Formats: sequence, C-alpha cells, structure tokens
Amino acid sequence: MSVSGQVCGPSRPRGFSGRPWRGVLSPRLRSRHSGCPGTRDQRLTDLSQSSAMGVRGLQGFVGSTCPHVCTVVNLKDLAAQHRSRHPACTPTVVVDAMCCLRYWYTPESWVCGGQWREYFSALRDFVKTFSTVGIRLVFFFDGTVEQGKRDEWVRRRLKNNKEISRIFHHIKSHRQQPARNMFFIPSGLAVFTRFALKTLGQETFCSLREADYEVASYGLQHDCLGILGEDTDYLIYDTCPYFSISELCLESLDTVMLCREKLCESLDLHLADLPLLACLLGNDIIPEGMFESFRYKCLSSYTSVKENFDKKGNVILAVSDHISKVRRLHQGEKKLEDILPLGPNKALFYKGVASYLLPGQKSPWFFLKPKGITALDKQVIAMSSDPESKQDVPKCTDPESQQDVSMCTDPESRQEVPMCTDPESRQEVPVYTDPESRQEVPVCTDPESRQEVPMCTDPEFRQEVSVCTDPESKQEVPMCTNPESKQEVPLYADPVSKQEVSMCAYPEIQQKLPIATDSEFKLEASIYTHPEIEQEDPMNMGPEIKQEVTMVSDTEILEVARTHHVQAESYLVYSIMSSGEIECSNTLEDELDQALPSQAFIYRPIRQRVYSLLLGGCKDGISSCVKEWFVYPGNPLRHPDLVRPLPMTVPGGMPSLKLLWLNQEPEVQARRMDALLACFNLSSSREELQALESPFAALCCLLIYLFVQVDTLCLEDLHAFIAQALCLPGKSTAQLVNLQPDYVNSRAVQLGSLLVRGLTMLVLVNSACGCPWNTSEFMPWNVFDGKLFHQKYLQSEKGYSVEALLEQNRSRLTKFHNLKAVVCKACVKENRRIVARAHWGTHHAGRWGRQGSSSYRMDSGYSRSGQGQPWRDQGPGHRPYEHDQWRRY
Repeated sequence: MSVSGQVCGPSRPRGFSGRPWRGVLSPRLRSRHSGCPGTRDQRLTDLSQSSAMGVRGLQGFVGSTCPHVCTVVNLKDLAAQHRSRHPACTPTVVVDAMCCLRYWYTPESWVCGGQWREYFSALRDFVKTFSTVGIRLVFFFDGTVEQGKRDEWVRRRLKNNKEISRIFHHIKSHRQQPARNMFFIPSGLAVFTRFALKTLGQETFCSLREADYEVASYGLQHDCLGILGEDTDYLIYDTCPYFSISELCLESLDTVMLCREKLCESLDLHLADLPLLACLLGNDIIPEGMFESFRYKCLSSYTSVKENFDKKGNVILAVSDHISKVRRLHQGEKKLEDILPLGPNKALFYKGVASYLLPGQKSPWFFLKPKGITALDKQVIAMSSDPESKQDVPKCTDPESQQDVSMCTDPESRQEVPMCTDPESRQEVPVYTDPESRQEVPVCTDPESRQEVPMCTDPEFRQEVSVCTDPESKQEVPMCTNPESKQEVPLYADPVSKQEVSMCAYPEIQQKLPIATDSEFKLEASIYTHPEIEQEDPMNMGPEIKQEVTMVSDTEILEVARTHHVQAESYLVYSIMSSGEIECSNTLEDELDQALPSQAFIYRPIRQRVYSLLLGGCKDGISSCVKEWFVYPGNPLRHPDLVRPLPMTVPGGMPSLKLLWLNQEPEVQARRMDALLACFNLSSSREELQALESPFAALCCLLIYLFVQVDTLCLEDLHAFIAQALCLPGKSTAQLVNLQPDYVNSRAVQLGSLLVRGLTMLVLVNSACGCPWNTSEFMPWNVFDGKLFHQKYLQSEKGYSVEALLEQNRSRLTKFHNLKAVVCKACVKENRRIVARAHWGTHHAGRWGRQGSSSYRMDSGYSRSGQGQPWRDQGPGHRPYEHDQWRRY
C-alpha cells in the first residue's frame, strides 16, 4: 500500500512487542550467523570503520546515552503482525546493501582477492532465511556520488589508503593476513553482490542519487516492515522503522530497532527537528567543522551538562536543547538564519536539511523565507512538496517590492515550485532545482552580500561559473551565471548524474520512466554538453524545459542505459553516458611496489575504448573527456583525471548502440562480440577465444590483455591463474573454507585484486556491447578463489610442475595446455613473449620491465596533470613518460 501522500511515514510497527536493549546482546544475539569471524566488538568495529556514515556522533550517543532508543525485536514476529493487519500485502524489508557488505562477507580470508564461493553461499543463506518466514527483501545499491558528498567520499578514500599501507606493512612483516580489526572488503564486492543477488532471484536496484534517500523513500511509499542497514541517517528520515544489520542474528531473526520517536523524547525534539539537528552536528553533506564554534557555544550555555556523559553526548544534548528553545521562542517569528549562525553556509545548510525530506513531506523550519537565499525580503514561502496538491498557481507578494511571486506547478508531479524574481534582472529563478526530486532547496543568492567569489570558466562554452567558498569548511559551492541576466545562482547539479531526481522507475511504483522524446525527458542539465545542443541556464529549468543535456543526445538510448542502471544490470555505463563522470574506490595495492602498476592505469585503455563506443566516437577537446575519480597510490583526489575516448577498430565498422542494444536479430550477436574484443584490442584472437568452452573464454580474454599490458607478469603467474581456474570447479565450498596457504605473499595479494578488478571491466565492456557473453562467465565465484590462487601462486613460484599445480588430475592437463597456448599465441601477436622468471635478463632487476619498451603499455589519452604523478602529465596524442610511467611519487 502506497503512502506517498502522507506527511509522516510509520516509524514503529503498530502493536510491536519488543524488549529494551541494554547495550549487551542477548545470548541469541551474541552469536550472529554461523561462520562470522571475530568477536562481536570486532564485528561492530568493522561496521563502524566501514562507513562512519550519517550524523556525526549520533551512533555512539544512542548506544551510551540513550539505550532505550534501541529495542530488541524479532523480524519474524513483526512480519506475522504485519500479515494480520494487511493480509494481501507481503511484509517487505528494504535493505541498504552498501551498509551490509561487511556483515555479509563472513569468510575468514579477505586479503587474497576474495573467497567468492563462500561469499555467494553466505548470501544464499541470508536470502533463504528471510524467504522461509515470508519476508520479501528489496536491495538498493549506491549508483552515484552526489556533489555534496564528494568531499566526504574523497576523505574516506584517502583514509582507506592509509589503512591499506598498514595492511601491506603487516603482510611484509609477518607474512600473514592482519587481524580482523584491519579488515578491508575485497575489491569489486559491491559490484558483484548486485549480480549475486539477482542470480538468487532478488529484487535489486541501483540508485540514481544517494541510496539512503531512495531506501527511505521506498520504505515510506510502500509501507515496508522496515529498513535494514547501518546508517544513522535512517534515524533522521521520517520513514518506516530502522533495523540494525550489525545486531542481526540470522538464526533467530532478532535484531535491534532504533526508534526515532524515543530519540525525540530524550532530546525534547519533534520528528521535524531531526534534520536540523543532523546538519548542525555534521553529516555527509555538512562538514563536521562547519558549526563547531556554534556547538561549543551551545555547550557553554547548556545548564544540564551530565558529568557521566562524554563530550559528544553533551554536545548533542546541548544542541538539541538550543533547537528546542528556538522552536518555542522564535519559530514562525524570526528567519532561520537569524536564529542560527548560518553565515555564508546558508545555501549548503538548507540543501542539507532538505535532503532529508521525502516525497510528500515538509519542514516547519522552511516555512519562513530565509533572507538572502530566496532574494525575497520579508516573504513567507512554504517550502513543501505535496504530490496530491491540485491547486491553482498561487502568487505571493513582497510587501516592499510589490512583486508577484508565482508558484509554478509541474503538470506531472503537481508540485508547486516557488519562483523568485531579482529586482534588477527581473529574471525568475526557481527556489529549488528539479521538479522530480520533490526536494526543496533554495537557489537564489543574497543580493545584499556583494561578496566577491572566484570564477572558473568552462573550456567548451567559455561560460564563467562562480565558486563560493566557505571560509570554515573550505567547501566550494559552484555558482552559475546567466549570460542574459548576469544573475548568479547556486548550482546543485550532482557531478555524477547531474540530476536531482527522487524515486527511479521501479516496477512497483506507479511512475513511468521518461519516454524517449526530448520534450518528455525531464532531467536536469549536466555541465558537459554537446556543441550542437544549445546550452541553457541550469537553474532556469522549469517544467517547460525538459531536455537533459548530457554526453549522449539520443534520449532513447540514454533511457535504455538508465533502465539497465536502475535494474542493476550494468556497471558505469549510464554514468558515462549521462554525466561523463565515474569513480572507483580503493584496491589492495602496495604503494611501495614499483613493479606492478595500479589497476586504474592498466585497465584505462579498455575504458577509453568503451568511452568511444558509448559516446559515439572521439571528439577534440575536453568536452569529450570523461572525468575519472579513480583511487591509486599518489593520487590526492583533488581533481578527477580527464580521460578522452580512444579510437578503436571494429571489424565491419563501429556499430551503433541501437544495433548492439535493441536489435534482436541473430546475426547481431557476432557484431556484439566484435565490439567486445575490440575494446580489449583482441580482434585478431577471435577464433581462438570462441573455440574455448565456458567460462574460460572470458578469463583468457582478460589474461591476454593483462599479460600484454604488464611486462612484469611472468610464466609462473600465468600458470597460477590458469591452474586455480581449472581446479576451482572441483572444489566444494567446505574444501575452499579449509584451504590454508603456507603464508601470505604481498605480490600475490596485488595480483588477486588486479584480476578481480579486471572482472569488473568485463562487466563494463559486456554491458556496453549488448551482453555478447552471459554474465555468469565472469562472475568471480565461477572463475576465481583468492586462497586457491594464493596456493597455486606459491607453488608455482617454488617451481612445482604443471601436474602438481593441477593436483595430478590428467583431465585438466589438456585444458591447461590449450588455455596457455591461446594466451601465449595472442601475446606473441602483440610482440609480447611470456617467459619464466629464471630467463629474465638483468634489465628486469628492480623494474622487471622489458628493455626498449614500457613495462606498462598505455594508449594515449588526455589527463589532468598533477604533482607527484608523472604518468598523469599527458597531453592529447602523447604517450606517458617512458622513463617511469607508473612511478608512485
């Protein structure tokens, strides 16, 4: 039953019966699902280190100061109560999958590249447990990084780099995996978890904006039993109940429910005050330091400081007390920025508060017009979104300027969009950005401040864009200048998706995907536009302007890509085509190892050819570049790398995306395969690869590419890769669990992660080319096991015979030599001869590179130069520095 029209969603199950949580788990909760390594404290440390997501300090405050907010509940019992109230409705739990990855990854080994067969088995048990008691699961994954959260994303990635350095230091010092308190999830875990859940028949979605918003919206609109995750933002959203994944006991389905009503009682706040509290404390949008002085003042004047509470607990109590007093004394009489020290951070602060408002909800703190934000002095604007409203367009009058301010209504969303008029330019600008987001964010600048801001120029359109910098947080808020009115307005377009939309088109939601016509494709304008498309003012996007300006102008193809993205059937494709911006998180790479280049550079030529395929060929200039936020040693992540498409030769000519994606004729399958092999630059090896049986064709394709690209890979490495792939099908999950390599080798750790990252590139290329291969052929649980590879690597390094590597199984011997011959033959065509390490010449010492050629081959691209990364100092048509093209420093 949809409740999209109501203001407040259910926060507690009706008639629920639970017992208070005392901070210590009951015996049933102490032992989480079987096979989970480490103590409870270690597991909770894993989850806290995994994200630190949500409101700063709130998780610890609830656990130590307000334990009554947490109640032990049984999901099976709650589901039975739900069925009794709604006999025709299946109890549904919406899962924030990104919060659950560490909970799901129960295998003991995590540094060797991932125990994928064990992981898949754990996921299957998780799903089966819920389906057995009649609970339906709906999974959401992050599909983008929003503009306001990019700084936080970068901060976490740089922190992870330090953790990875400590991991490799431990491995080199002790030749074993570190303890669980240093746990780092295997590379590609989020990507492959999507496909694993879909393989298990689960409803799986990838978000178009931050996943927590879509999770909360889905839970509210579908009257879900609750949200399963580990993010204190779910205590702030006014949505269905929030259950902790870290406290879940899979055997009993006991967990802890965190009740936002009880939190409000403890803080003397209303539910509508929680978004304000979250922003004042700091979250993923508002930097924690932005209001540090304000929190200190609140604490100094707070008269009820608890000596037995920690400082953060007292700060939360003090800020809540201030909000409560402000609400009683001034709400409805004074402007929000007059009662809170917003300073130059008004726009960002309002954006942060509005990010918690779900469709159909409104905030009483937005009732008053914030001076300098809407540019309407002494004007009252109700900043709300009521999808059921069908009122005529009202007008508000500014008593000083006597200006009529229209409330523009979107004909489809029926949402009122406040419009403000600048008295100098007479330009109407909407108060918030996108009618589909149903999220009100004020967008006009303060005409009284006269504050000078730095300007940046778009190289394609020579358009100046102001950047307003917060002196405390150092966070830049881009300002867009209208060329006609000369009026500056904040730009809130997300750097990845360049759009602010609410719920994507899930099958259950009675909402259509935009059809493939320009007039009905209502997405917000991106920064990168095509020269042939006239550029519009991004902030003047009313209902009459519905065309998305993206890297790709074909809205039919873009809609297909969007659908595949939402349904979690592709990887990176929609982000490339819509915004031209992608990211890749940390990989287990040793920054001190000069012999192996980073996976970000090894696989970049593949991505460049995919850009050429998706973006319709290569164009000159930065406008055709894709912005890559890829983590690699030495990259400070201050700016994205600008990477241009790379021309590629496809037999029969470059096929169109409509042919690859929409044409169902049998002969098109061959064209799809031609495009895929061209992305790997392996068109000449098509016959040999097609002759291989599944799933070894995809694996050999990846191995050929790796050995051509990286000269420091030797024959022993190839033997280990092939031997583990051939031995894996004959191993049971129990055998893999019990497998123990003699010791942990740091180079083998890197190679395992490198191969898994290559499998994610196969996902990208396969989806871009219309899926010529079945995705099961390169799912890691079918072709790779970390510990098994590590064992084969150590054996191969010690000089074990091929027969010993294959465990004396003669049936595997023929396959081994066949696969090895295909890889070696393809490499010879590229003038790459794979030899044993014993046959390397003196020029391999230290660098392990071949004399007269680069140890790492990279096609030319376009990248932003950066200090400390010589390989990034490339211009169009130039190769990387030959002398040290992957040097870490």
